[in-house]
Amino acid sequence: MGRIVVTEFVSLDGVMEAPGGDEGYKHKAWTFEFDRGDEGNKFKLDELFDAEAQLFGRRTYEGFAAAWPSREDEVGFADRINSLPKYVFSSTLERADWEPTTIISGDFAAEIGKVKDEVGGNILVAGSCQLVHGLVEHNLVDELRLMVFPVLLGTGKRLFAEHDGDKQTLKLTESKRVGGDGVLILTYEPA
Repeated sequence: MGRIVVTEFVSLDGVMEAPGGDEGYKHKAWTFEFDRGDEGNKFKLDELFDAEAQLFGRRTYEGFAAAWPSREDEVGFADRINSLPKYVFSSTLERADWEPTTIISGDFAAEIGKVKDEVGGNILVAGSCQLVHGLVEHNLVDELRLMVFPVLLGTGKRLFAEHDGDKQTLKLTESKRVGGDGVLILTYEPA
């Protein structure tokens, strides 16, 4: 059975919006102002190579699908992200040209459960704010990896939304500082 691994860039005040850029956001590409160092870059590469699939919400999927298919790099990140099976949860997306992609919709918890049954390892979720809110609300996150940047953005989409679900207690399984600017990697699992 697959494991949902949510991996996010987040500010100290919980903002996850446009860490790599988005013309509509006041603080677009805010993570580029910080040095996450070789260790931080290796962390992102390792988690991608450890994944068996990716799960996206529509907006993040469309952004990644526009950016990644034409990219190349020396470390194989682009090849890996392009070749991994991709699932996109959306009620509006009609076609997906970034192969291999499967569009899923309908009952949120049931459809995510089917993906977990199909995939034998880590299912990596990056960005995808609304999707992450749903995964948290339905208690479907198996691991939460946060790369926390020492900045207060004040405005933007937040990692965690208010919901009427049950309280969820997490346990910290790993923490480390990377780069020269005080970027932290925090890893949590359900307690």
